[in-house]
Amino acid sequence: MNSDFMNISQIVFIILLISAIALFTRNVRKIIRNINLGKKLNISDHKPKRWNTMFRVALGQSKMVTRPIAGFFHILIYVGFIIINIEVLEIIIDGAFGTHRILSNLLPAFLYNFLIGGFEVLAVGVLAACIVFLSRRYIVHLKRFWSKEMTTWPRLDATIILVTEIFLMCFFLTMNASDHILQDRGYGEYFHAGAFPVSSIISNLILKNYSSASLAGLERFCWWAHIVGILVFLNYIIFSKHFHIVISFPNVYYSKLTPAGQFTNLESVTREVKLMLDPSAPPPAAPAEPERFGAKDVRDLSWKQLMDSYSCTECGRCTSSCPANQTGKKLSPRKIMMDTRDRLEQLGIDIDKHGLDFTGGKTLLGDYITEEELLACTTCNACVQECPVDIDPLSIITDLRRNLVMEESKINPEWTAMLSNIENNGAPWKFSPSDRMNWTNGMEIPTMADMHSKGEVPEVLFFVGCSGSFDDRAKSITRSFAKILASSNTSFAVLGLEETCTGDPAKRAGNEFLFQMQAMQNIQTMNNYGVKKVVTACPHCFNTIKNEYPELGGSYEVLHHSTLLKQLIDEGKLKVNEQNAFNDKTITYHDSCYLGRGNGVYEAPRSVIESLKTDIKEMKHSKQKGLCCGAGGAQMFKEEEKGNKRISTERAEQALETGATIVASACPFCMTMMSDGVKTKLKEQEVKVYDIAELVATANGLN
Repeated sequence: MNSDFMNISQIVFIILLISAIALFTRNVRKIIRNINLGKKLNISDHKPKRWNTMFRVALGQSKMVTRPIAGFFHILIYVGFIIINIEVLEIIIDGAFGTHRILSNLLPAFLYNFLIGGFEVLAVGVLAACIVFLSRRYIVHLKRFWSKEMTTWPRLDATIILVTEIFLMCFFLTMNASDHILQDRGYGEYFHAGAFPVSSIISNLILKNYSSASLAGLERFCWWAHIVGILVFLNYIIFSKHFHIVISFPNVYYSKLTPAGQFTNLESVTREVKLMLDPSAPPPAAPAEPERFGAKDVRDLSWKQLMDSYSCTECGRCTSSCPANQTGKKLSPRKIMMDTRDRLEQLGIDIDKHGLDFTGGKTLLGDYITEEELLACTTCNACVQECPVDIDPLSIITDLRRNLVMEESKINPEWTAMLSNIENNGAPWKFSPSDRMNWTNGMEIPTMADMHSKGEVPEVLFFVGCSGSFDDRAKSITRSFAKILASSNTSFAVLGLEETCTGDPAKRAGNEFLFQMQAMQNIQTMNNYGVKKVVTACPHCFNTIKNEYPELGGSYEVLHHSTLLKQLIDEGKLKVNEQNAFNDKTITYHDSCYLGRGNGVYEAPRSVIESLKTDIKEMKHSKQKGLCCGAGGAQMFKEEEKGNKRISTERAEQALETGATIVASACPFCMTMMSDGVKTKLKEQEVKVYDIAELVATANGLN
């Protein structure tokens, strides 16, 4: 090649490279601008843990491999494409300086050969993975790729990326195949450099009879096609879901580290509630501008939530694991994220045209996301658990719910009744507060007030909760657990008539104000008694007191009754009769979402069941993969949205598939929903539903 052509080639290459990088930078700056439209949020804590999470989840793909087949092929594409692009560095240097395989002069021959050979093997892996993923979409027709939100563009986008990667790998291998033959022929500038385990096969089968001039032209064409394709790809991903290639790393770094069941407490509400409870306190400084409760539009969300939307891979794992979506409801966590990104992108376009304050008259809530979608959520955290890049759709759903309830007063009528009952009666149902201790009939249960009057301090406060106090079926759980505590000589007391609802249903429904009113009332009562340790049989009470009360002034050691039961058994304070009524029974255990995914308690309840010396059979979806019973997110207090099946029925079917005659739970809400599901399947005579405390109490002859 003559020097004039080389000079022109270099100039063209440099212009293309600079233009591509400039365009990419310009568009990334727009995305950063869009993300910064969100509310300020300080995420600067636990830096070592955040780095570890990023390396494990984003770089190590640890959550991808929870679905092994897809995970394996995704890693092939991910590792292959990243490592192969090391060669892009060489191509850029060669293009800018008019050299050829410059790294072969800088690296030891064995290392360069190893790299080129490794790149080729990985290229084949990328090709295979792309073909598999295309097959899953268009031959297998995997359901999650054909959901209603996966309209023409999202499907086309994924196809464009996969086909582009196939072409890039083909260009790369063909370039090497041509280079390999030209090296052997000693043609022009093509000197021996690199190992070609794959492209040598291509050259022998297809290219060996081509003339050297034709091969040189083919090599140059593939070289240009490969690098131009990469530069085009670089700028295409800005407008594609595949921007997650770039943004998933910071997104995972800034991901939530607190327990999944912990929801944020609105500071604006906290200020108001504290002032109501103590009118003599000096009023807090008013914010610079009026604050909106919850989120109506994307500007009301935090920058991290907006970053989440740009990080969404549209893989659909969240939606395929969503119990509402599985049973035909309109909710799709993937759609929540796609809608948030679409609204943010549109707002960014409008701002470019009309200025920073322009809104276009549209909002995320209403124009993109409907009330029906939001109300269907059980807040089970399955979507968060499944996301391979730690996106949190639930936080957006929660903030939109808060706006519906506290700003627009658009409340489901059944929730209106529930919230009114909590406000007036201290419980979600219309029971008199004076009935809260009726479960103790025939039992001597100490109260904190009684013990305080005697100058005594119990080892643990048993927080009974509303279900355990008022629901006839759940009262059996409460009585069983109280009997176990007494028989194990555990010093405990209850708040009795001083106990009120933790506020969990109000918070999950979106009424943050009522939640904090309830929370601070309980906190004040418990702090007055100097409570240090709390146990409860309700995962919702457990999660709320453990995770959401500390920020409001109530910090305690909080245990779920399954954990305390296990401790008592392990310490020998509670001995379960080995010969008991359950020895010949088969038990399957249903994981409570707020106990399991919400707080990572999986083994304690199973350990308690194992102490019964019975046969345990796991459902096909258990532990982290467990399916919600349908009661969470305040769903317990209203009818489900329209679908093709009740969530409780779906979960009951999974329990019945095990052939177990007993379904064990560790949550009064789950108890109700699983019992309803079993009844729906007309199996209530053959299959019984019990709480683990009831099982232990019965095994020990306490019931």
